[in-house]
Amino acid sequence: MSGVDERVTDPYLWLEEVTGEAAMDFARAHNEVVVERFASTDRFTELQRRILDMLDTDTKIAYPGRRGSWLYNYWRDAEHPRGLWRRTTFAEYATDNPDWDVLIDLDALASDEDENWVWGGAGVLRPSQSRALISLSRGGADAKVVREFDLETRKFIAPEDGGFFLPEAKSQISWIDIDSVYVGTDFGPDSLTDSGYPRIAKRWQRGTALSEAATVFEGESGDVAVSAGYDRTPGYERHYLGRATDFFNEEVYLLESDGTWRHLETPSDASESWYKDWLLIRLKSPWAIESTTYPAGALIAMNFEEFLAGGRDFEVIFEPDAHTSLHGYGWTENHLLLVTLEDVQTKLYVLTPGVDGWRKESLADTPPMSTTGVMNLDPLEGGDEFMLTTSGFITPTTLLASSVGGSTTRLKKEPGFFDSDGVETEQFFARSDDGTMVPYFVIRHRDHKDSPQPTVMSGYGGFEVSRTPAYSGASGMGWLERGGTWVMTNIRGGGEYGPEWHTSVQKANRHKVYEDFSSIARDLVTRGITTPEQLGAVGGSNGGLLMGVMLTRYPELFGSIVCQVPLLDMKRYHLLLAGASWMAEYGDPDNPEEWEFLGKYSPYQNVRADKPYPPILLTTSTRDDRVHPGHARKMAALLEELGHKVWYHENIEGGHGGAADNKQSAFQAALIYEFFTQTLVEKNG
Repeated sequence: MSGVDERVTDPYLWLEEVTGEAAMDFARAHNEVVVERFASTDRFTELQRRILDMLDTDTKIAYPGRRGSWLYNYWRDAEHPRGLWRRTTFAEYATDNPDWDVLIDLDALASDEDENWVWGGAGVLRPSQSRALISLSRGGADAKVVREFDLETRKFIAPEDGGFFLPEAKSQISWIDIDSVYVGTDFGPDSLTDSGYPRIAKRWQRGTALSEAATVFEGESGDVAVSAGYDRTPGYERHYLGRATDFFNEEVYLLESDGTWRHLETPSDASESWYKDWLLIRLKSPWAIESTTYPAGALIAMNFEEFLAGGRDFEVIFEPDAHTSLHGYGWTENHLLLVTLEDVQTKLYVLTPGVDGWRKESLADTPPMSTTGVMNLDPLEGGDEFMLTTSGFITPTTLLASSVGGSTTRLKKEPGFFDSDGVETEQFFARSDDGTMVPYFVIRHRDHKDSPQPTVMSGYGGFEVSRTPAYSGASGMGWLERGGTWVMTNIRGGGEYGPEWHTSVQKANRHKVYEDFSSIARDLVTRGITTPEQLGAVGGSNGGLLMGVMLTRYPELFGSIVCQVPLLDMKRYHLLLAGASWMAEYGDPDNPEEWEFLGKYSPYQNVRADKPYPPILLTTSTRDDRVHPGHARKMAALLEELGHKVWYHENIEGGHGGAADNKQSAFQAALIYEFFTQTLVEKNG
């Protein structure tokens, strides 16, 4: 078997053969057991139906993506399980029943071509919006086929007719103009990085073979990826490329008039962006320039041409503090909008550059215990208009339209999908092992505060991903309505308090992530919210690794665990699919010094026969080409061999999200809540 490290003794390596006959037999046999146990009850069937109805309903918001005068939307419902790609005008969208112009019917396309197509996105050519690069995957994988689509004739343009086409790969492609694109894909041997992403960026002209595309940049095999793009801003046109040397560090280059690439002398771990005359840099670590040190988490700005000429006199336009971090930002035509988090609750501001510096004002009021986001900024064709979305754990999403200095109108509001009467949201802080105070949200019925209740806590804790309040009809129907308590944790590894909330727990300090989550589990018991026997935990991907550590290191804290699309074998994760790209987060297991700390928590290597574990449900997807399904398969087999209570379910489709359509999503959600109901409420798991 290719890629096997022969120094590793592992009796379950055969389960890493993604579609191997024996591995698929293992998956199907375990699926039958899970379906019989948890997916055959009337309660499961009714919950699955309700969740599917919610996912398929026409009353949910059709979130638009603005491209000039058009609003695009990808929509799935009961009649269109694979989905419709469509567009309409703003005026039409604002009506109660918009008239949508359907561009692609994916169900019809899949049927006509006898392919299991799952939508992967569209890159629309601006400003004409006459063509689009459509990405489609088989079964929901990260690897996608890219095809050119004519928005006027509503037909794909065949390669033999000059259409851009890329076979299945983890590609990167973007428009330069109607006859040329930047592309990175599998060009053949040595064209991909060790992580499976493009190593080479090329410029491809219409009417020529992909093999004839001109190379513009080559990275190293140890890089994560190389990509190129074009900024079409009139008067400020710029060609640029990025070389991601690891998951968190990228070198950025601009194309000079003489055809050479100029390296931007900014910190490689920072995020750079530009708009017209302005260069913005969001710092992830302190940056010392001459006598000034700009702090981690700050957003700094200066004139781009002055920077290119050697100037380094930046203005700090956002500076974090102990409670506040920058969550996002974006330009309208004349203003910069900021989304900040203050103890994981959003605040919005508008910044306006002028001759006397940047003026800062509040943009809009935001409700507490909720998340408000800014979307659909289009500085080149949308003026100073923008949209806002706001929702909370028990408050369905509202979509609003506004403009800087103008009025705000409500466009759409989703209905509630579960009975939230009497359900409240609270925020608490737990003290972690090193004294750090870690926030978490508790959602429960006010009548259940006098005694411990069945509780499920969720966590992620990695890659600077911030988790903020959001409405979840599935957890409401599957858990809150049944009297359960739901907990969302904001453990370190995320970005809720800025980049240092993440960087402080990378590699050798990873154990602090797990100490945070376990400290919240204990805090829930101390506050009388639940008991260990009534406490469940759920997480996916990096959160699945978190669940594996909870099982093997803190089993006494939990009554049951759900572990989704997880990393679990940290000895081999870097050899499987995209795993090599995450070594900057976790460490290199082939380096003895780094395996020293990885080996202490790697769940697969720390399973013990003589240690009692709570029941666990492991789920994954055969088509997940990001986190290898072998992680979950091998863990299930090992736990089973050693006599632990384990259930395993593998969706044969679905990609890293675990589901390829609404029906599969409803099944996965109902399965989780039925598992927790049986193991935490009825306690017969």
